[in-house]
Amino acid sequence: MTAKTPGAPASAPAPAAALPADATPAQRVLWLRDELDRHSYQYYVLDAPTIPDADYDALFSELQALETEHPDLLTDDSPTQRVGGAPLAAFDSVRHRVPMLSLNNGFEDDDVVSFDRRCAQGLGKTAVAAPADDLFGAADAADNAVEYSCELKFDGLAMSLRYEDGKLVQAATRGDGETGEDVTANVRTIKAIPLKLRGQAPAVLEVRGEVFMYRADFDKLNARQAEAGEKTFVNPRNAAAGSLRQLDPRITAKRPLSFFAYGLGELQGADRPPTHGVMLDGFAALGLPVCEERRVVKGAEGLLSFHRDIGARRDQLPYDIDGVVYKVNAIPEQEQLGFVSRAPRFALAHKFPAQEMTTTVEDIEVQVGRTGAITPVARLAPVFVGGVTVTNATLHNEDEIRRKDVHIGDTVIVRRAGDVIPEVVAVVLERRPADARAFVMPTACPVCGSHVEKLEGEVIARCTGGLICAAQRKQALLHFAQRRAMDIEGLGDKVVEQLVDQGIVRTPADLYKLGVAKLAALDRMADKSASNIVAAIDKSRETTLNRFIFALGIRHVGEATAKDLAKHFGKLDNLLAADEAALLEVNDVGPVVAQSIANFLAEAHNVEVIEQLRAAGVHWPESEPAARAAPLPLSGKTIVLTGTLPTLSREEAKEKLEAAGAKVAGSVSKKTDYVVAGAEAGSKLEKALALDVPVLDEDGMLKLLADNSGDAQ
Repeated sequence: MTAKTPGAPASAPAPAAALPADATPAQRVLWLRDELDRHSYQYYVLDAPTIPDADYDALFSELQALETEHPDLLTDDSPTQRVGGAPLAAFDSVRHRVPMLSLNNGFEDDDVVSFDRRCAQGLGKTAVAAPADDLFGAADAADNAVEYSCELKFDGLAMSLRYEDGKLVQAATRGDGETGEDVTANVRTIKAIPLKLRGQAPAVLEVRGEVFMYRADFDKLNARQAEAGEKTFVNPRNAAAGSLRQLDPRITAKRPLSFFAYGLGELQGADRPPTHGVMLDGFAALGLPVCEERRVVKGAEGLLSFHRDIGARRDQLPYDIDGVVYKVNAIPEQEQLGFVSRAPRFALAHKFPAQEMTTTVEDIEVQVGRTGAITPVARLAPVFVGGVTVTNATLHNEDEIRRKDVHIGDTVIVRRAGDVIPEVVAVVLERRPADARAFVMPTACPVCGSHVEKLEGEVIARCTGGLICAAQRKQALLHFAQRRAMDIEGLGDKVVEQLVDQGIVRTPADLYKLGVAKLAALDRMADKSASNIVAAIDKSRETTLNRFIFALGIRHVGEATAKDLAKHFGKLDNLLAADEAALLEVNDVGPVVAQSIANFLAEAHNVEVIEQLRAAGVHWPESEPAARAAPLPLSGKTIVLTGTLPTLSREEAKEKLEAAGAKVAGSVSKKTDYVVAGAEAGSKLEKALALDVPVLDEDGMLKLLADNSGDAQ
């Protein structure tokens, strides 16, 4: 990529050389394309148009006429190819070669200070706050502070653009970060995105950025929609996302979409830039739009100064943002810090405060989620919050309702931040009416009538009708068919969705009644594919008891527990007849898991489906129950590991503890027996001390193992 000094403006492209009077059509076409690309760059990247719109339109019309007269001169990177082609049947999936990761969020100043401290520690630098007026971190005291690139967090749709030899060949949405949707045909209509890069482009360049809509363009679009008697959009983000996901690119072409580049995916044929700032300047030099509202700072105070500056000017910006983004500027330092889970350690999204409004609770109902979770939802008098009209807000769970003391009829404060589901923040108690009513959680599922359970130590109530509940049906079928369960190849999301929506399959047992004709009648399903699925279903009739138990989708019963249950009981009938006391005798089954299994098997609907599956020919080898083993020395003990131990890795310590029968948990609670803490132990250690949970170092852990079992070490 072209390297420039961070912050240096992109240079304006030179006008195309004058054409000779006897220029050929091919020469004229090339000249027109260069001129149109130059003027688009002046308009969309530099925000400095040099000709009126009418003159641009005249050049465009001339090029369009020449390409119509000489179709052999038409190329896919011509400016005329932005008008959109034929409608698409559906979007294809795109596997991102470099994942599009999420960012961790910060909301308070302390979150930013902690982020800077973690980065400084990881890089062996000093977490020194630059003076408040030293936005660029030039103070001597901050010489060893971490340098960051600060940008805006746009309220649009994340996009990945793939250029090969300078030409745009693919555009994909973020999707789940690993796989997105191919929206190339639509993105090609966005005039802010170059179809061909300027200058010397790398062999492969994947540009990450945001598709959005300027507020002024959004207002004009809504005015046109209203005038045409069509639906108007609630906010610019919805308008941008809806425009990009049109199956007809010609509709997208009429929408005033824009783009800013801010990240790098795959790169071939060029060295990675030394800093994030140089990368953005390189993008601009290649003709890609880059937001000017960016800054390089040092230390936490530099970050916070940028946040305060942008926050003060947020309403005056020509586009919507919901925060700012900080990234360690040096690319080698980014690589040194690496990633945690699905987010980079070197970056943070600092969100602006959520927007809040007051309204009244007209009713409280419950929704049943895909996993059986029963969630109370407040039905609200409509209120405009954060750019959308809100009529529903989550109340999370029964405990949360009690904590906030929410009654039907109350006036409440509702918050919405970005794409986060609106929530009830608090009740305005002084405005509570005399006829306000308290909410009562139902004891039976409103969808299937099964018992609603709330296990000890959990805050979420759940429906126990996992195999028959319509709300959980798709999730139950996908779980049943997955590779580690019944392994029914080909029975994926799209097929299950159609089978359930059309009422063909209600329970897993119905799968074994499917024939080729019924499957072949589904959308995008050929006879061959249908035959393969039927064959996979037939093959799944022969399985193992542990796979079958896991496939039932009993809450808290994973693969390991399913194996323990199969080994302990040997036969399914033994498991079906077991009460909670018998279940507690199974290795690694505690009170919560035992209660969950017992509640599931207490539902006659679930047992009926199990019998239907056996009647359909699903079978497995059975054996006699396993002999009762002597309890391990640390059985029943829950231990949490935190920090870095002197000689043992986290995995080695976990193996030693589990070999002695202990359960190694990921979080600290009042039920934790010990916390083993090493260097740089964080919040888990603090919580253990607050709860008076015994804390051991590595030597203490090894002594605990030695005292209880000489073989454990």
